[in-house]
Amino acid sequence: MPDDETQTSTLKSGPAARTSHELHAQRLPGAGDTPAPWLLRLIAVGLVLAALNLRPAITSLGALLEEVREGLHMSGSVAGVLTSVPPLCFAVFGVMAPRLARRFGAGAVVCAGMAAIAAGLVIRPYIGSTAGFLAASALALMGIAVSNILMPVIVKRWFPDRVGTMTGLYSMALALGTALAAAVTVPVTGALGGDWQAGLVVWAVPAVLAVLPWIVLVRDRTPAPGQPAPAPSAPGRAAPQAPALRITRSRTAWGLACFFGLQATAAYITMGWMPQIFRDAGVSAGTAGLLLAVTMAMGVPLAFVIPRVASRLKQQGPIVVVLGLCGLIGYGGLYLAPAAGAWAWALLLGVANCAFPLALTMIGMRTRSGAGVVRLSAFAQSTGYLISIPGPLLVGVLYQHSGGWGLPIALMAGLMIPQMVAGILAGRDRTIEDEC
Repeated sequence: MPDDETQTSTLKSGPAARTSHELHAQRLPGAGDTPAPWLLRLIAVGLVLAALNLRPAITSLGALLEEVREGLHMSGSVAGVLTSVPPLCFAVFGVMAPRLARRFGAGAVVCAGMAAIAAGLVIRPYIGSTAGFLAASALALMGIAVSNILMPVIVKRWFPDRVGTMTGLYSMALALGTALAAAVTVPVTGALGGDWQAGLVVWAVPAVLAVLPWIVLVRDRTPAPGQPAPAPSAPGRAAPQAPALRITRSRTAWGLACFFGLQATAAYITMGWMPQIFRDAGVSAGTAGLLLAVTMAMGVPLAFVIPRVASRLKQQGPIVVVLGLCGLIGYGGLYLAPAAGAWAWALLLGVANCAFPLALTMIGMRTRSGAGVVRLSAFAQSTGYLISIPGPLLVGVLYQHSGGWGLPIALMAGLMIPQMVAGILAGRDRTIEDEC
């Protein structure tokens, strides 16, 4: 169905008038009502390549964190700051994504995001200072943040009749990239002579490749879903606007934001510190990377299963409790026998980390309108990422000053309790429109 803009706007070009839709179709072949099959295939490839690059910058660093700390003479507290950078960047730069998409087009922003990831990954291993390493990491994470927010927009824009299929494909690619970077970073580093800088910079190669498909969409200016072109209004009169939804009055919205933030805390602590926990327990670096890969790979099948089960239940509290108990048992195992039961703890923590697709599913189930989904998603994710920032930093500080993993693991386990409480609150059968 044509966009509002294409129905209402006409542009003069010479003696004949042309619609903006016709002009758009000329500069981006296939972007009209019936996109060319080659273009859809190219965008699908772009989605997969982009998703593959949304986590390796984080999990590859987790696998080599000890080498990076030694190479840059980084303290445990500073390493904690480093592991807190991802959620900080996601909270700060993710908020900018909708505005950038309105200004430049979602395709152009994703293209720039992939370029920023590639540039950050090339620069950070060789910059030679902790501050520079943090700044280059932030550049890569900025690209990840805006791309992560806009992937669903691209799916909705180009595949409106296959949203579920393409979202599943994108989610699977994201989990695969996360696990792959965790699994092969250490072996690749060994094959390159043990140079941690070379082991990190190789992940710029897939990011460079991911830029290429998005070049086609750089000039696409189609409004993002949920943000249609403004309707025409009489001169001197502002267009009517729907009353703003006061989402901060909703207990469900706050519960979902806290649930999202606490699960993100657990996820970034896991990605940043779990390999180091296993290595300090006597597990080899390569095996520690594989254990993190197993944890991350659990998201591939469960990302399909959990949303389907959750959508069939009126209340999602039981799923929240099951995931939380898996986390508690996994952390208990890390505390009591980190090396002896390493594979079991990795599997259990992988199940616990699948609270992320559950949170995304509940965002859609706790609203009745499209505007409500947009507002709740923005509020829950931005607030949640802000909540998650102190967690990885605090783990680094506790590790530095206690000289072991007892207190950090106790903190991780303790955070599972409020996560379950918030998830039960967010999983109740109600909508934010009713509460607001």
